[in-house]
Amino acid sequence: MAGEIRIQLRQVSVSATEATMGTHQVLIDRPTSKGGSDMGPMGGELFLAAVGGCFMSNLLAAIRARDSRVYDVHIEVIGKIADSPTRFEALELILTAGAGDRELLPQLVEIADRGCIMMNTLRGKLEVRLRIGSPA
Repeated sequence: MAGEIRIQLRQVSVSATEATMGTHQVLIDRPTSKGGSDMGPMGGELFLAAVGGCFMSNLLAAIRARDSRVYDVHIEVIGKIADSPTRFEALELILTAGAGDRELLPQLVEIADRGCIMMNTLRGKLEVRLRIGSPA
């Protein structure tokens, strides 16, 4: 998938931005406690959503391509924040799923990890841990 991805951003209020990605729009803002109007998630939250969403879409594709009996997939993305300057210093993705093919799940996670543009971008630059948890 060589090429590029472009998005557009425009100011919509004193603190909020609208991001247009293809046919989709997302508002990005700061919480009121940080001087924003809380019209949308913060950029850091969108970053975590992008990592988790990219990984999830690759995982679901791997599940589908193998006619696996993995279902009800959930991922929690946790970003550990460091100061000076404020940044993410580590990410953890915790995956839970129902699985008739539980033994196949680690292989599916590895396939998704290798296929995800976000994981490939972060590899070697930010500590990212993947963990398969037990379904609740």
